[in-house]
Amino acid sequence: MTEMHENTENTTKRENSENRDKMTDTRLEVRNATIGYDQRIISRDLSVEIPHQAFTTIIGPNGCGKSTLLRAVARVLTPVTGEVLLDGKAIASYPAKEVARELGLLPQTSLAPEGIRVADLVARGRAPYQSLFHQWSTEDEAAVREAMVSTRTDNLSARLVSELSGGQRQRVWVAMLLAQQTPLMLLDEPTTFLDIAHQYELMELLRTFHDEGKTVVTVLHDLNQACRYAGHLIVMRDGQIVTTGDPADVMTPQLVEEVFGLKALVVPDPVTGTPTIVPLDPWSAEGGAGAGQPDHRRGVTASATSAISRGVTRRQPPMRRTPASRKSETASCNWGADPMAPPAVRGSQQRLT
Repeated sequence: MTEMHENTENTTKRENSENRDKMTDTRLEVRNATIGYDQRIISRDLSVEIPHQAFTTIIGPNGCGKSTLLRAVARVLTPVTGEVLLDGKAIASYPAKEVARELGLLPQTSLAPEGIRVADLVARGRAPYQSLFHQWSTEDEAAVREAMVSTRTDNLSARLVSELSGGQRQRVWVAMLLAQQTPLMLLDEPTTFLDIAHQYELMELLRTFHDEGKTVVTVLHDLNQACRYAGHLIVMRDGQIVTTGDPADVMTPQLVEEVFGLKALVVPDPVTGTPTIVPLDPWSAEGGAGAGQPDHRRGVTASATSAISRGVTRRQPPMRRTPASRKSETASCNWGADPMAPPAVRGSQQRLT
């Protein structure tokens, strides 16, 4: 019976591999989907593709349907009409464990069982691989250990999750997601409740996963983080897709005002060259830069607007970040004596001192 079960698993894996070979550009697709909760419809006739092995971020104002879309893609919500496709096949048609081996989700809020320790929580990421025929193995142990080392939670393994700080706890949840070893990782507002240092630490970690070949999909509120880390944006408003594409092509002052109701400049990030959103001074009047504001503010806005007219907001195509270039970028940041800084940064700190 065990041999029969293994043959079935091998056949399924082979079929999935063949499907993936056919779907080189996208593995996840939402097609003509109407999505909502009970009788409340959030999005109607929604269609969008998630590029394969891309870092995709869904952005938009509060209540526009970002998390609803992500939950539908993760098969947490079933569309009222339409469908979500995984490798060209309706995701609803797959067995639950098979989906869980391909796709992992970190929701907005995650509650750990009371009294659980870090290592035990991370180990729950291996649940999709457990069955009557496959109990805990050395492979599972190795996956958990690797996930904890990657997220720097291995030194917390014996701690109670309830004793951890917000940043530590979020890293533990990401470790559990990583232990699941899925090629598709979905994270709903993963930086919420984290301070700015831990936000960027987590985003760097997700970028590492993407560099290793994973498809990463996040929902973010911080537009600058979205543009800095994602290579593909999905912009939503009122339950619909406004546009999709590379941040360099998508993020414009007009789009920021249209979608978020905010007048802003879009200028190159001084470190990465990616678009950075700078809100215009609220003292500025509709008629022109600097009108109706104090003298000491007027020149700043006027010069910035002048820069936009010279085309400063149009950046060069982003260079491909290599581990060496990211090390150089990160080392130029002022991390101070933060013991949580990445190893490359801590090393540069020691050399500088």
